[in-house]
Amino acid sequence: MRFVENIEKEEYDAFTQKHEKSHFLQSYEWGKFCEAVKGQIAHYVGMKDDNENLVATALILEKKTPLGYSYGYSPRGFLIDYTNKAYIKVFTGFLRQFMIDKKMIYIKFDPDIKYQDIDEEGKKIEGGENNYELYDYLKSLGYLHGGFYKLYEGNQPRYTFRINLKKPWEEVEQRFSKTFRKSIKRSEQYNIRIDNNVDVAGFYNLIQENSSKDGFDAKSKNFYEKFVEILDAKNIKFFNAYIKPQELLANINKKIEEQENLLKTATKKQEDIKNKIARLNKEKEEFARVEGEEILICSLICTYTGNRAWSLYIGSNDLANLTFAVSLCYYEAIKDAYEQKLDFFDLFGVVGDPHTTYKNLARIYDFKRKFGDEYIEFIGEFDLVNKKFLYKILPFLLKIYRKLRG
Repeated sequence: MRFVENIEKEEYDAFTQKHEKSHFLQSYEWGKFCEAVKGQIAHYVGMKDDNENLVATALILEKKTPLGYSYGYSPRGFLIDYTNKAYIKVFTGFLRQFMIDKKMIYIKFDPDIKYQDIDEEGKKIEGGENNYELYDYLKSLGYLHGGFYKLYEGNQPRYTFRINLKKPWEEVEQRFSKTFRKSIKRSEQYNIRIDNNVDVAGFYNLIQENSSKDGFDAKSKNFYEKFVEILDAKNIKFFNAYIKPQELLANINKKIEEQENLLKTATKKQEDIKNKIARLNKEKEEFARVEGEEILICSLICTYTGNRAWSLYIGSNDLANLTFAVSLCYYEAIKDAYEQKLDFFDLFGVVGDPHTTYKNLARIYDFKRKFGDEYIEFIGEFDLVNKKFLYKILPFLLKIYRKLRG
């Protein structure tokens, strides 16, 4: 076995794209994106066997510190056969030397490995599959585990919903909740048009609306522009939803007139008719506020690596919720991934506590649960430490440094 630094893109891609744990966060392009936007240094390292075949790779993102040392992070890495303890042990030894050479304090990684089977409440399924042995083995090699956090305390979410696409489409749809299927049906009445045009400006306007409404900080426009530029068309896809307000207003006026005429002659269910008229008038009020022949109300960006898909960023406004465009964008993205014959569609992150008091996080869980399929708990973060003292005090020192910088 020998360690390899700076693997060329073609060779790196050939291995990572086919690996069973391939992930967009381990892609060559993600490394370049992090260099351009986050100021990190991307290292594409690996291990070759005696026949010069790659048997492991890792994208390690290095971050310099004011101390003259750095630290590394391998998001959703390493890509290795986790059933082969000999490979893991040898690769770990190589990484220790790599850290010494690069003056790294530690390397963190959080592999795409399930910890244990869980139910919809996030509780262990007795008799289900687990990777406790791997967890114990990594700790025996000196890796420090970051804990079984339930929210978003780590670099990546430790839970997700993942839709298995390796079955008939009818079975995929059947796993969707009745509420979700109903929302797709109801979206049809708004004549929503979906396209896949790259529209960073439109997406950014929508996600700013999300951030102001939901209380989170949106990333900069440059962040999304660089993301689209570097990951390019083969790694990302937009799903944009449009409505025609004037057309919808005309349809609503027609429906209101029909209901009012019905109310004049109806002897039963008058209250139901009045409620329907009130709902239509409310919709009319919402659509009358917007101008333009056709407007963008929702934009979902998905990313792809190998034979896998992830929903990543979404921007939407109040009209998207009114017309069920958010559900429709996800539905179209999942169906598109199925038609591409991909293995799964990952909803990229939920909490491990469905009943969390953080209402925004609980709401995200409730929404993504409607897609059905598997609720996954990942094994979590592991740190391979080179400088123990600096590792312990680094968070404190960085906090002081950032405060001084303002």
